[in-house]
Amino acid sequence: MLKIEELTPELQKILNANMDDVQQRRRAREAFKDIQLNIDHLLFKTKYDGLKTKESYEVNSKGLEIFTKSWLPETSSPKGVICYCHGYGDTCTFFFEGTARKFASSGYGVLAMDFPGFGLSEGLHGYIQSFDGLVDDVIEQYSKIKENPDLRDLPRFLLGESMGGAVALKVHLKQPGFWNGAVLVAPMCKIADDVVPPWAVKQFLIGVAKVLPKYKLVPQKDLGDMAFRDPKKKPLTSYNVIAYKDRPRLGTAMELLNTTQDIENQLGNISLPLLILHGKADIVTDPSVSKALYEKAKSSDKKLNLYDDAFHALLEGEPDDVILRVLNDIITWLDEHSAKK
Repeated sequence: MLKIEELTPELQKILNANMDDVQQRRRAREAFKDIQLNIDHLLFKTKYDGLKTKESYEVNSKGLEIFTKSWLPETSSPKGVICYCHGYGDTCTFFFEGTARKFASSGYGVLAMDFPGFGLSEGLHGYIQSFDGLVDDVIEQYSKIKENPDLRDLPRFLLGESMGGAVALKVHLKQPGFWNGAVLVAPMCKIADDVVPPWAVKQFLIGVAKVLPKYKLVPQKDLGDMAFRDPKKKPLTSYNVIAYKDRPRLGTAMELLNTTQDIENQLGNISLPLLILHGKADIVTDPSVSKALYEKAKSSDKKLNLYDDAFHALLEGEPDDVILRVLNDIITWLDEHSAKK
């Protein structure tokens, strides 16, 4: 495995480029994708045969070029479709590549997209002008399932990690009858108090955000350090070369705070089958709000899995045995709910 500190001058130059520009992000991903697939992580050690993958760029109704990827079983019809919503600053082309292969090898079609402004999709890096607008972009993309004869009659599941959990819940609230279930991994129903700036700082930032929404000013601790429990896995986050790693933009931070407050107020309106998974030691998103979601959601079919001592990155940053347990918990739940459909 090539170490980041051993990069050639050419790769280092690509890595140091301004990732605000989507073309630089795409160039970096192309240069590093083979390196990424060979990192020393459980998700990439297992090789899966019999999968067909497809990457594409599609221009949405707002004129933005959106990156999408799919993983499908090659020789059998999928049991269901999983539509992935990634976390803040993340992409669907790094750790999720390994996760998606696991789900596809278990018989599921997996669809993923990079949100506008993230990963390989167009838009200012790390900038969310409107969270509801982002949710509409996700709905537009995943509603295309209805046009695909191989997928349209299959059970449909949302899979949301962290901020993607908030996206998934908002998608469901706008499409209450469209989805057959949602799997929420450490969902961002509330940002943990350790991550939110002090009250006085927050009030100042709210004021400045109205004038300079794209400005990178919000103080932030090292989320990678806070999210990954396994010390061997923490350094691997540096290989996620197109992740947004700068300070949060003011407008984005305000949208995230407002969204979590809105979701907290709407927990009682959640009605689809739910599997909620959260680490008890998560200090990025608050596990107590996952408990509240479980208690307040009007879903008759809901399950909450809390993992002792686990941090935020349940599928990427835990010891191997915990990651395998979480993956198996998800697949077991999906199998049960695909069979019901």
